[in-house]
Amino acid sequence: MLRETFNEDAELYDRARPGYPRALIEDLARTASLDPGSRVLEVAPGTGKLTVPLAELGCRVTAVELGDAMAAVARRQLGMFPDVDVQVAEFERWPLPREPFDLVVCATAFHWLDPAVRVEKAADALAPGGHLAVVTTEHVAGGNSTTDFFNRAQACYERWDPATPPGLRLQEASEIPTDTAEFERCPRFGNVTVTRYAQDITYTADQYIDVLLTYSGHRALDSTLREGLLTCIRELIETHYDGRVTKRHLHELITAPRVEA
Repeated sequence: MLRETFNEDAELYDRARPGYPRALIEDLARTASLDPGSRVLEVAPGTGKLTVPLAELGCRVTAVELGDAMAAVARRQLGMFPDVDVQVAEFERWPLPREPFDLVVCATAFHWLDPAVRVEKAADALAPGGHLAVVTTEHVAGGNSTTDFFNRAQACYERWDPATPPGLRLQEASEIPTDTAEFERCPRFGNVTVTRYAQDITYTADQYIDVLLTYSGHRALDSTLREGLLTCIRELIETHYDGRVTKRHLHELITAPRVEA
């Protein structure tokens, strides 16, 4: 399964993937009324990119991670926080504890969960008044003049990745729709709110290749095609962009309170 490819190189994932904007963390803490001792269930924490800031707030975090290698890195990153418990399990099958949580959160992984289970199980895990929070991440146009790079890189994808639609271009953030229908359909959740955050990150050619190697679609490519694609992109960065490109990430924080039964 594609969602299991991230576990193949957890160290690379931890090194290459960015964390989340401080403003997003602060808004999440405020919306969910997080205090030291708040009970948090994090689903699919990966190597702890969001878990660490939650632990720094003093939260008691139970993190349920599918990949054993990812969980091992997360435990190392969180070793100084005794109130964090990283468990290796499939969330859909993981038995919920009796004591409910104040927050259930999933960052950049909710789309990998079974849609027949994910929202209802999150509601089951929450105390009334607790919150479900989902963070989404998209790569969008913008950043700086190297937006042109992402258009030119399309030729590399069209040559080496047979699944690439011809003429594909990055969308502006304003063109990316927000989909909250799944949360709004569930009568166990109240008013859904969405906040957006842009994050620009500049990469060297090596760093950018590392980021690409953490994406499931790139990892799933035939090794010859993948090597050709990455070589093409590296040459483009080094030859035409002085060895550095800037990538704009669009993060959405979607939150909904659990209402009384």
